[in-house]
Amino acid sequence: MTKPAIGLIGLGLMGKPMGLNLLNADYSLTVFNRTKSRADSLVAAGAKLASSPREVAACSDVLITIVSDPPALESVLWGTGSSKSDNSSGQNDQAEHDSGEHNSGENFGAFAGLKKGSIYIDCSTVSPALARKIASAAAAKGVQFLDAPVTGGTWGAEKGELVFMVGGSAATLNAVEPILSAMGKKWFLLGDNGAGQTVKLAMNSLLAVEVEAFAEALTLVMRAGIAGEKLVEVMQSSMARAAVLDVKAPLLLKDDYTASFPLRLMHKDLTLALDLANELNVDLPTTTAAHRTYGKVKEASRDDVDYAAVMKFWHPDKAHKRAD
Repeated sequence: MTKPAIGLIGLGLMGKPMGLNLLNADYSLTVFNRTKSRADSLVAAGAKLASSPREVAACSDVLITIVSDPPALESVLWGTGSSKSDNSSGQNDQAEHDSGEHNSGENFGAFAGLKKGSIYIDCSTVSPALARKIASAAAAKGVQFLDAPVTGGTWGAEKGELVFMVGGSAATLNAVEPILSAMGKKWFLLGDNGAGQTVKLAMNSLLAVEVEAFAEALTLVMRAGIAGEKLVEVMQSSMARAAVLDVKAPLLLKDDYTASFPLRLMHKDLTLALDLANELNVDLPTTTAAHRTYGKVKEASRDDVDYAAVMKFWHPDKAHKRAD
């Protein structure tokens, strides 16, 4: 059987390696990113570069988006004006931001190009409410929709070992499982549209708290004159063991905060989690405290650092060591 044509919007730290894995699995791929140069490696590998989200959607049987936040996603889907690629760049343009300029009344959003009978998968981390809004708009066009945010970091995206948290129908998920298998190692159907986003926000809240708690404990041990490596050795051999520390503990010990998952995005996800908690009338004191700590580090950071840089709350003098 002929493989479906895939469109991918958002070529950031996660999107680009996801695209390369789709090409390696012999899928036809059309891509869009506001900063055109970020598509170069994918185009060199065989992808087609589109000039707008609408163009990507129009030529795709399955559309995938992975952008930075709710405003960026809404702009990609519904934005009017020129969302065409350009060569602009800047500290805040992390390739996950694909919003357009409003120069005309023409709609370059993906929803203007989506075909009846196609499937749309959003892998961004946004609010459950936005996921449900998208599901309703997709259904009105005869498009099947899955909210499927991912976890696994850039290393997981590069290895094709992402985990997808999916909200939507079992039939739609079954139809795209071969595509997900090109990018990830596991996926969970968690409920109706919005369920994937709900679990992702809960997951990221937990990860943020775990890394912050480790940074606190590490600071306490080091201030007492004990090497931080000693704490890690004991923790990882005890009930305190956490898989996230296999990845993040070495970064904190080396003060290397090169972004795998940027702190600004973790702070955004904590904000979304607290917004959801407010809607559900749930008190999240630990997440609230973490949101405050990450926020202070975000405000003080000059670089686009990894969320492991929460350590800077206790060690603001530590320089960010960029990877070679």
